[in-house]
Amino acid sequence: MKAKLFSREASLIFAIILMVIIFSAIEPVYLSSGNLLDIFDQTVINGLLAIGITYAIITGGIDLSIGSIFAVVIVITGDLLVRGVNPVLAITVGVVLGFVLGVVNGLLITKFKLQPFIATLGTMSAYRGIAYIYTGGWPVLDIPDNFRSMLAGDVVKDVPVSVLILIAFTIVSHIILKYTKLGTYIFAIGGNEEATRLSGVNVDRTKILTYALCGVGAALAGMILLARLGSGEPATGQGYELNAIAAAAIGGASLAGGKGNMIATLLGAILLSALKVGLVVVGVDSFWQYIATGAIIVVAAYSEVIQDKFKKLRAVKNKNTNPKYPKSVGM
Repeated sequence: MKAKLFSREASLIFAIILMVIIFSAIEPVYLSSGNLLDIFDQTVINGLLAIGITYAIITGGIDLSIGSIFAVVIVITGDLLVRGVNPVLAITVGVVLGFVLGVVNGLLITKFKLQPFIATLGTMSAYRGIAYIYTGGWPVLDIPDNFRSMLAGDVVKDVPVSVLILIAFTIVSHIILKYTKLGTYIFAIGGNEEATRLSGVNVDRTKILTYALCGVGAALAGMILLARLGSGEPATGQGYELNAIAAAAIGGASLAGGKGNMIATLLGAILLSALKVGLVVVGVDSFWQYIATGAIIVVAAYSEVIQDKFKKLRAVKNKNTNPKYPKSVGM
C-alpha cells in the first residue's frame, strides 16, 4: 500500500517539477512571484473543492453541487458580514451552512435512493437558485476588512492564511481517511457497498457524513474567495466542480469508487493550476488550454488503468512462482 501511494505521489511531484522546468525555460517570467502567487491562489480554491469531492468519489458517488454550495455560502456569509456580524461567527455559520447543504445531498442519496449524479445535479440548480433569490441577483459588496485580512491576509510575509487552511484541511482529511473508522467505511462502501452494509456498517450515515464533508470543503473555498475579492456574486462557482473532479482524477481517485488519496488530490490541484498558469504565460490561446487540460486528465486516468494492469500481472506472476499450496502429484 505504501509503495502504491509513494508511486502515485512521486509521479505527480515529478510531473509538477518537469512542468515548471519546461514553462520557465520557455518563459522565465513563469517563476516570477506574481505567477507563483497566482498558482497558489488557484490551488487553494480548487484544492479545497477537490479534497471535499474526493470523499464522495471514493464512495463511488459524485457531487455536482459544490459550485452552487460555494455560491450560497458566499452570499449568505457576505450578507451577514455586511450587516455587522462578528467575522468568527460568520465563518462558523458558513462552515455549518456548507455542512448542512452537504447533509441534504446525502439524505437525497440515501433516504430517497437517488443516484448521486441525479441528486446533486438537482441540488446544483436548486442551490444556485437560492443564491440568486437571497440576493435578488445583486452582488454582496463592501465586505469588512477584518474578515478579509482573517482569511486572505498573510500569517507571515508571503505565507497566506488561505494556504495554511488548505494544508490543514488536507491533513485532517488524510487522517480521517487513513486512521479513523469513518475513513475505513468510506473506502469499504466504494469497494463493495452491499458487503459493507451486510457487515453491520451504517452505510447511510457514512454517506451523509461524506457529503457533509464535501460541503465543508466548498464552504471554506467560498469564504476564502469572498475574502480575496471583497464581494460575493450569486453566479460565482459555476464550472468549479469540473476542475475539482479533474484534480481528484489526476490524483488517482477512481470514479468507480474505492480509490483515493488526499495528498495526491492536493498534488493534482497543484499540477492543474501550474498547467493553467503556464499556458497563459506562454501565450497559448484559451481554446487550446481546454484541450490541454482535458488531455492531462485523460493521460492521468489512463496511467491508473495501466498501473492496475501491471499490478494484476504482478499478482498472477507472484501466485505462479510462489504457490500457496504445493501442486498435486498425479497417481
